[in-house]
Amino acid sequence: MGGKGYALWLFIIEIFVHFSTSSSSSSGNKVPAIIVFGDSSVDSGNNNFIPTIARSNFEPYGRDFFNGNPTGRFSNGRIAPDFISEAFGIKQSVPAYLDPAYNISDFASGVCFASAGTGYDNATAMVADVIPLWKEVEYYKEYQKKLRAHLGDEKANEIIREALYLVSIGTNDFLENYYTLPERRCEFPIVQQYEDFLIGLAESFFKEIYGLGARKISLTGLPPMGCLPLERAVNILEYHNCVEDYNNLALEFNGKLGWLVTKLNKDLPGFQLVDANAYDIILQIVKHPSRFGFEVADTGCCGTGRFEMGFLCDPKFTCEDAR
Repeated sequence: MGGKGYALWLFIIEIFVHFSTSSSSSSGNKVPAIIVFGDSSVDSGNNNFIPTIARSNFEPYGRDFFNGNPTGRFSNGRIAPDFISEAFGIKQSVPAYLDPAYNISDFASGVCFASAGTGYDNATAMVADVIPLWKEVEYYKEYQKKLRAHLGDEKANEIIREALYLVSIGTNDFLENYYTLPERRCEFPIVQQYEDFLIGLAESFFKEIYGLGARKISLTGLPPMGCLPLERAVNILEYHNCVEDYNNLALEFNGKLGWLVTKLNKDLPGFQLVDANAYDIILQIVKHPSRFGFEVADTGCCGTGRFEMGFLCDPKFTCEDAR
C-alpha cells in the first residue's frame, strides 16, 4: 500500500499489538473472529437488505474491491474491519450478517452487524430507517444461538470470548440527528447534555455485550467531523475550512468516551476495552495529505466531492483514481 495506507496501518498495528499481546499472555489463544458493531464506517453491506436509501450497493462503490463489485461498503474498496481481519490472519473481508450469500460457517470467523446511518441514539436510526444499535445486539444474540448449534457450546463460547469486537459509531448522532432535527435539541438544549445522554447509552451497550460474553473490544471515537466534505461545503463564511466547533465537539465527546473506557475496565472483571481513537490520525491526513501519499483531502471522490454521498454518488462524475 505504500504511504497511502500508512495511517490506516498505524491504526491497525495499534489494535493488533494490544490484542495479540493480551491474547498470548492470558490464554494462549489467537483472535479467532472479528465481530463488528456500528455505522457506515464499518458496515459491510447490511443496509442492502433493509428498506432504506442509506445504501452503497452500486457503482462506483466497490470498484477497487475484489472483482470490482459494489458490496454495500461505503468505500471504493475494503474498509477497516476487513484490513484488521486480514492483519490477524483470519480472512480478507468480514461479511454482513444479513447477506444471504453467507451462513454461520462463514460468520464463525467474523461477522458484521453494523448499519450505515445508525447511532447510539435510537432516534438517529429512525432518520434513514436503518438498524438501531439495540437491533444490532439482537442480531448478535441470534448469531450466538446459531454459532452454538453449529459448533457446540464449548467452541462457540471460546470464539465469543476470544473474538475481537470492533465498535465504530457516534458521528450520525450529532450530524444527522442533533444538529439536523429539533427533537433532541429541545430535549437537550445544551449539546453537552446530549453527549452525556449518549455516554449513558454507550455504557449500557457495552455492559450488555459484556454480559453476553464479549471481552476484547476496540472502540473508535468520533473523527474530526468538522472536516467532512459536506460540513466544509456549507462552511461558506470560513472559506470552506473545517468547522472547528464540530471538531472541538468530537474532541470533547472522545474525552468522555475515554473516561467511560477507564470506568468499564475497572468495573467489569476481565473486560479489555481499548480506546482506539482515530481522530488525530485522520486530522493529520486532512491537514497534511502529501505526507500520506494523497493529493486531495478537502473534497470527496463522489461528484463534486462536496455534497454527494450514497445514491448521489454518480460514477460519471467521480474521480478516476481514488488513490
